[in-house]
Amino acid sequence: MSTHRPGLRTTKLLFIAIAFALAGCASDIMKNYVGRPVESVVLDYGPPTAVIDLGQGERAYQWRQVSTSAVSGTSSGEVRHTKHGTIYEETDTPGYIERQECFYTFYARASGDRWFVTNFRRPKLECE
Repeated sequence: MSTHRPGLRTTKLLFIAIAFALAGCASDIMKNYVGRPVESVVLDYGPPTAVIDLGQGERAYQWRQVSTSAVSGTSSGEVRHTKHGTIYEETDTPGYIERQECFYTFYARASGDRWFVTNFRRPKLECE
């Protein structure tokens, strides 16, 4: 008797379905900062990873997030009856570590001595 566990293809399809279901989540959060001072983002997420001066009183503030997750391996087997007897064939798929790197970028404009968020760059789909 063998237990069925989802294979790699099933796991990836599930991940893609979840990604589409959640699409827009990060962008929805990011758009709430437009018009607010950059300090409000810093208070919620810590200091930015990079600050890029774009000239003419504009800057890009970028946060980097790296996440890792363990994807378990699978094992399945099948009993086969041959002319030489009964054999059990097992198929193993090893697990692996998946690493995801995401960048969240806000654009800001100077107003006096403070910087205010004017826009943001949508993160890639896997980071939404």
